[in-house]
Amino acid sequence: MYSVAMSDQNLMEKIVSLAKRRGFIFPGSEIYGGLSGIYDYGPLGVELRHNIKQHFWNKFIAERDDVYGMSAAILMPERVWEASGHTELFTDPLVECKMCHERVRADQSEAIAAHEASHKEKIEWSSPSVFNLLVETHLGASEKSATKVYLRGEITQGVHVNFKNVVDSMHPKIPFGIGQIGKAFRNEITPRDFIFRQREFEQMELQYYIRPDEEEGKRQFAFWKDFAFSWYQSLGFDKTHLRLRAHAPDERAHYAKDAWDIEYETPFGWKEAWGIHHRGDWDLRRHSEYSGHDLSYFDDSTGERFIPWDIECSGGVDRAVLFVLLEAYREDELGGEVRTYLALAPKIAPVKAMVSPLLKNKPELVQKAREVRKELQKVHPAIAWDDNGNIGKRYRRQDEIGTPFCVTVDFDTLGETPELKETVTLRYRDTGSQERLTIPEIAERIQAAVQ
Repeated sequence: MYSVAMSDQNLMEKIVSLAKRRGFIFPGSEIYGGLSGIYDYGPLGVELRHNIKQHFWNKFIAERDDVYGMSAAILMPERVWEASGHTELFTDPLVECKMCHERVRADQSEAIAAHEASHKEKIEWSSPSVFNLLVETHLGASEKSATKVYLRGEITQGVHVNFKNVVDSMHPKIPFGIGQIGKAFRNEITPRDFIFRQREFEQMELQYYIRPDEEEGKRQFAFWKDFAFSWYQSLGFDKTHLRLRAHAPDERAHYAKDAWDIEYETPFGWKEAWGIHHRGDWDLRRHSEYSGHDLSYFDDSTGERFIPWDIECSGGVDRAVLFVLLEAYREDELGGEVRTYLALAPKIAPVKAMVSPLLKNKPELVQKAREVRKELQKVHPAIAWDDNGNIGKRYRRQDEIGTPFCVTVDFDTLGETPELKETVTLRYRDTGSQERLTIPEIAERIQAAVQ
């Protein structure tokens, strides 16, 4: 058994192929030629994505007494983005090919080289210009009365503009957090690397509000940096494939007092998976100024009123999906045959176990197998059924989609061998090893694995 090396230039191609073939991820609107930087999630992909999001929600929000969840609207007024600085500062450098007028990011040397290689003649680029990434639209029935709005470029601002609503309705004691998951949109100049850089994507975020105190800021920043790293690793990553990297002062966003990234070692280099940012009072102060509403916090235990500082944890759902697939991809030889499988952590695997009758043309086996599946679904609903082809092919299909366990009902289950009656074969994905267990024992194994 071995994990395919990140230096394998074909690894991304293998992931893209597997993702489409097995129903994880499809090119968006493919039958109409697709849209660059847009992808759709298939039956297995949407489950993997949901499981990652649920794991975030559980650890960052549901299991904590000091964090509240919310879901803000995608469309927001222009004034919100003026206050946040996005209309002025949310930009990328752009250059245009003077021959074919295609535009690429000026700071992406690989994209520039690839474009130049596609032309036979030497091309000339325009001088770099500033390109705003916000996606603009208008709401209203008539051209004159239509209101300019933006599809949000990040989900963060939806929390900040609702800060007062959460404080007034939930009466939280500082420090406290507000978390959400939602779609964001960026008019990327050159989307690339599959679902790593898209125009429509999803984010998971926590905004944690603290007293405006330097020591408290350092303490909370260190805590959430470690918390986020541990959470990301728990998705099934080898710790050596992740690293924490501090932003240089000239690299930080306009709002950041401090900033670190969790990066993952991909086939195309170390790339950002998650960000931890000390946003100070930038957001609440700016929205107070631009909206005319007081977004300060009154601490009734001390009698103080102040604008809190914000520690942000933010990561892309789609990037997490991609990095999980890259991390989990395996090739080995099992039973004299080459095998591909995904070593997904059971808690995020789309299917937790597959139940199968040894032979599909034996009604007594099929009936018993369906009873076993029904029992296991009491532990977790994501228990698949597969009776197509021989048992070896079924195992290979489940391996390739990352199913941790396969359960096979045979004649011994029905009592052909008396001492094995009411037992079934449990097969483990990673090793291909098998053992004979009772249904309650298998239910316990599955329950323990998915927690």
